[in-house]
Amino acid sequence: MMWPVPKMIPFRWVISTLLTCMAGSFLGSDPAFAQAVAVAAASVPAPSSNNQSLDDAWWTGPLLANSAGTLPQGHVLAEPYLYDISSAHSHSYGSRTYLLYGLANRFTIGVIPVFGYNTVSDGPHSSHVGLGDFTLLAQYQLTQFHEGSWVPTASIEVQETFPTGKYDRLGDRPADGLGSGAHVTTLQLNTQTYFWLANGRILRMRFDVSQAFSSHANIADASVYGTGQGFRGIARPGSSFFADLAWEYSLTRSWVLALDLTYSHSRNTSVTGYVQGPDSSGLPTPPSIHLDSGSSTAFGFAPAVEYSWNANVGAIFGVRVITGGHNTMTTVTPVMALNVVY
Repeated sequence: MMWPVPKMIPFRWVISTLLTCMAGSFLGSDPAFAQAVAVAAASVPAPSSNNQSLDDAWWTGPLLANSAGTLPQGHVLAEPYLYDISSAHSHSYGSRTYLLYGLANRFTIGVIPVFGYNTVSDGPHSSHVGLGDFTLLAQYQLTQFHEGSWVPTASIEVQETFPTGKYDRLGDRPADGLGSGAHVTTLQLNTQTYFWLANGRILRMRFDVSQAFSSHANIADASVYGTGQGFRGIARPGSSFFADLAWEYSLTRSWVLALDLTYSHSRNTSVTGYVQGPDSSGLPTPPSIHLDSGSSTAFGFAPAVEYSWNANVGAIFGVRVITGGHNTMTTVTPVMALNVVY
């Protein structure tokens, strides 16, 4: 999801907080794009000869909802995403790549590097393509779906995001801000199940919920939090909740239609500090500064089309739209990704 648009704060905050989302959360404090782990489902025969078998359906996963499955031991998944977060006054071009490894049966580990480049209509663009915040993840599968049972595939996932992206000392280029400056811990529950429709085709459904907690970030000078030159202080990003309900309809073995519906809520982000003055005794103490973003709520949807050449290689094309809610900027984000499992 996107960073909230603050109320009663100078416009430079609006631009800089928009740029923050590029690194850590595509498409938000949101957390952002999820890996689509192409794990083979149980090969139990379909309950009716007229029904599509699970082996006959190839998936890449929807745009946003994480897979509840894990990779078999020794297997690798690579899934690079390319996207453009477009709003009324800016474009945030980025890549977000999931690199996952099946460390053991039911246990997957991985990394998520992010790169970005920002353009704005009323100021200088990013000086170069930059590194965003870097994420490590671990996922453990609790249950496995079997035909005829109501128990879905379910897993717990932990992500730790490190503040590797530039976020302060931005000088006259706030568009260079690609990080948050804070450590973020995300706890997530992923679920996945299958339904057979009246025509015999498979509808796969995912439901994921997550909660993210951030540390504070020390700030110097111009930053993604809307501060200016000479500022010294601390930002305290609020925690955020994210829920995603997604469906995938298997048109044929290779072609799939997908849709994500999302809800997110972020608590207030506060910034406190002061602007440095000349180091001279007898001068009054610099006035304190306190900024608040306010809490935010956002709704989103992401339709997409998947195509798989075989059970191990596929691509997805779609668009994510964030709109409505409270204290949230509307964005439209075209997305494409390649999913490869080995």
